[in-house]
Amino acid sequence: MPSLPSTSSSNSRKKYDVFLSFRGEDTRNNFTDHLYDALSRSGIVTFRDDPKLEAGEEIAPELFTAIQQSWCSVIVFSQTYAFSSWCLEELAEIVKQHNNDGHKVFPIFYDVDPSDLRKQKEKVEEAFARHEERYKEDSEKIQRWRNALIQVAGIKGWHLNNR
Repeated sequence: MPSLPSTSSSNSRKKYDVFLSFRGEDTRNNFTDHLYDALSRSGIVTFRDDPKLEAGEEIAPELFTAIQQSWCSVIVFSQTYAFSSWCLEELAEIVKQHNNDGHKVFPIFYDVDPSDLRKQKEKVEEAFARHEERYKEDSEKIQRWRNALIQVAGIKGWHLNNR
């Protein structure tokens, strides 16, 4: 697996080395905090959203900018990641940057099976049933989220089991 840049100077045209995408309620106060601290201690400039931002319905524009200004994204897929329209919007932007500009993507499967994400089974299936109900008028958005999830779940990543 490719390694992350060792310092922010390795890619001076980007503001961040890493954009962290995660579901706050699942991993913010445990795994993601530890990961963020370890990256920071290693001199890796990491963007992590402010917990206050998640209170809103729509994704904050500064998150799209942060993704665009990052060399790579580390996506922490967890049990309820797919229930968050916010996370799925981030994921779709990450995939767009990956496909168009070579943005690197490093998935972490935290207590979740990547095949459930790819096949959209179990909790992922339940999450999309809710999204389809909520966004009936925007099937294009739902399909963009599904495609992004399938694409990233197919990338070799790290598997962590917290049980």
